[in-house]
Amino acid sequence: MVSSLLDVRAVSKRYGATTALDGVSFTLQSGEVCGLLGENGAGKSTLVKLLSGVVTPDSGEILVNGAKFAPQTIVEANGRGVSTAFQELSLVPSLSVAVNMFLPQLDRNRFGLVPIPKLETRAGEILEEYGVTDIAPSALIGDLPLGMRQRVEIVRALRREPSVLLLDEPTAALTDREWLFRLVDRVQTSGGSVLYISHKLDEIRRLCRRCVILRNGRKVLDSEVSAMSDDAIFSSMAGRSIVETFTATPSAVQAGERPALEAKGLAGPGIGDISFSLAPGEILGVAGLEGHGQSNLFKALVGLEPLQKGSISVNGTEAAIRSPRAAQRLGVVLVPEERKSEGVFNDLSTMANISLPVIDSASRAGFVHPGAERRLVEAVVPSVNLAEHYLPLSISALSGGNQQKAILARSLISGAKCLLLFDPTRGVDVGAKQNIYAMMRAFVRDGGAILFYSTELDELVHLCDRCVVLYRNAIAGELSRSELTQDRLLAMASGASGHPITALPSRPDALGARIP
Repeated sequence: MVSSLLDVRAVSKRYGATTALDGVSFTLQSGEVCGLLGENGAGKSTLVKLLSGVVTPDSGEILVNGAKFAPQTIVEANGRGVSTAFQELSLVPSLSVAVNMFLPQLDRNRFGLVPIPKLETRAGEILEEYGVTDIAPSALIGDLPLGMRQRVEIVRALRREPSVLLLDEPTAALTDREWLFRLVDRVQTSGGSVLYISHKLDEIRRLCRRCVILRNGRKVLDSEVSAMSDDAIFSSMAGRSIVETFTATPSAVQAGERPALEAKGLAGPGIGDISFSLAPGEILGVAGLEGHGQSNLFKALVGLEPLQKGSISVNGTEAAIRSPRAAQRLGVVLVPEERKSEGVFNDLSTMANISLPVIDSASRAGFVHPGAERRLVEAVVPSVNLAEHYLPLSISALSGGNQQKAILARSLISGAKCLLLFDPTRGVDVGAKQNIYAMMRAFVRDGGAILFYSTELDELVHLCDRCVVLYRNAIAGELSRSELTQDRLLAMASGASGHPITALPSRPDALGARIP
């Protein structure tokens, strides 16, 4: 009898001169949930891709149920009993929930056509089986909020009833963590094994008996979770003590100056009568439960969503912003919600992704001058602590956290004076979060302004000078820096007019739950 469902033996993977994985070995037993930890760039994403059939190892071998496992495609990996719910969702936005659920192997009738009604009925049954009753099988994936898409991704992985389930940052956009925890417990009870990748130690402690920690592509620890303190785990991940803390800093708000960004009476799809003013040197937080207009607001400010009424002013002058390019010319830059589909160009290098806004400055006679491009990029990457050896690599080879750093570097190189940051730390590790916080504080200290939405309440409380709270697509209230607490934010976001509420969302440190 084979006790190890998954056996990874001395697996290595290189991308050019960069070693993503270096001789990594570990096993997963039947009925085991094992955490996989590491800073961004440690090799976690590469390992997930190897196990999922996205890439192949340069050396080493993998066994599943005692047999050699070397999938060339995701479909082949699925057929061998390994299924993945990816952090950067693999769903097709232009197709329905039902079609995505069964891709790429869709049943066809005798005329060669896909029977959509039958497909939707079956998808509805699967969703209900896994406790999802608020997502219509006929809905387009692109029309769903990110949290709903995350649930579809997870259900799609689970419905194959895999022997080995890979969950890559599964709660990064998820509203109800207990829903996921129940499903993980179900897989464990049935004898399957789960590799659970997360930066959230409370989740690791809740679900995992042991954890594997990677650093710089190597396994540095394989230990029982109960035997390790949080600080010991962070030290193993980073090679140094790295406890996540918020250091108090003085406000950089330039009172009395013309507003860097001002909105008056904005109304349009998903937003209704929103007004605010953002001063130079200020971080203005935006809080709100999922689906209450925050995404629509941020997109409308850079021309990605139409406005039916209202006005936007930049530096005291009213502006007609009908596209992100027009917004960028005015110094207003959006760092979007989804890195994969909205933030990066996967077929370009990291250098090219960062230099896009100023590529003309690095060009002569229509040709890009590599030296000039590199000098421009090297001037901004220290601000986000992105290692220069990543610059020549394809951005698709980088971890999610390093991709996010590249997106932030691109916003800085554009000459932005006002940054619209939509949940910029989603799915990144403690070290990368600290880099992003440092960049934000330096940006406002130099006179920039930031409109900042986050699902992490502690970020809003500790980083913002003020915070406006959205409820049913409008501003329900505003809290000053001295008034900011997690309880007050949750109360206002839940329609409780700033008074404490007794029933909180299942994820008490996040604004992710949906309400009527």
